[in-house]
Amino acid sequence: MGTWDVTSPVIEAKDLDLTFETNDGPVHALKGVDLSVEKGEFVSFIGPSGCGKTTFLRCIAGLETPTGGALTVNGMSPDEARKSRAYGYVFQAAGLYPWRTIAGNIRLPLEIMGYPKSEHAERVDKVMSLVDLKGFGKKFPWQLSGGMQQRASIARALAFDADILLMDEPFGALDEIVRDHLNEQLLELWARTEKTIAFVTHSIPEAVYLSTKIVVMSPRPGRITDVIESPLPRERPLDIRDTQQFLDVAHRVREGLREGHSYD
Repeated sequence: MGTWDVTSPVIEAKDLDLTFETNDGPVHALKGVDLSVEKGEFVSFIGPSGCGKTTFLRCIAGLETPTGGALTVNGMSPDEARKSRAYGYVFQAAGLYPWRTIAGNIRLPLEIMGYPKSEHAERVDKVMSLVDLKGFGKKFPWQLSGGMQQRASIARALAFDADILLMDEPFGALDEIVRDHLNEQLLELWARTEKTIAFVTHSIPEAVYLSTKIVVMSPRPGRITDVIESPLPRERPLDIRDTQQFLDVAHRVREGLREGHSYD
């Protein structure tokens, strides 16, 4: 495996392309993507459905193979990074096994990865505290709300303490009040763990509220139309969304989305 220089980007894409071959001809999912993500950043990807946001996340995770350009994660290939347990992945749906308790679901990657059984309980307790689920370990998924299930999914991704957290629209199916609460909790979690987070969303307010960097993407083939370095402070109460500074960033995101539709 390659070695990782801590001064180099955690995630780096250079002229990245991905084309899927289908029965109806080639589908150009990503084209000419250039991006650097530094350690400890919170980067959101926003764009219309089908623009390649999730595809790019899956490339980072080594779940899709680019057809052109270069991509490194911790200075390694995505496949090497996956094998070295460089990231945790949170999907759109919580994906918890209904026959396992919450603690059992969170423990699953530790079992798969062969962590010593003596470490399981301590790791599970630690991440359940991080996501404010302490005391719910013996419950089953159906006994928890949607928001609590998604927090359990985040805890599962944190169980083996990877430096990178990849999150594919984890709060998209939740109502606005629950989503706001989980956004606040996610920022607190990020501040405590100092992980690098790559986050896919369709929500402009969510992208602006959470991120240190917002990556705006165009319709397929997915290109980056703008990369916005957030001027907002790292500590962000919800009411920061009413400030002019927040609204200015949201306006720039909206302009980037509009510009994306002008591509041929």
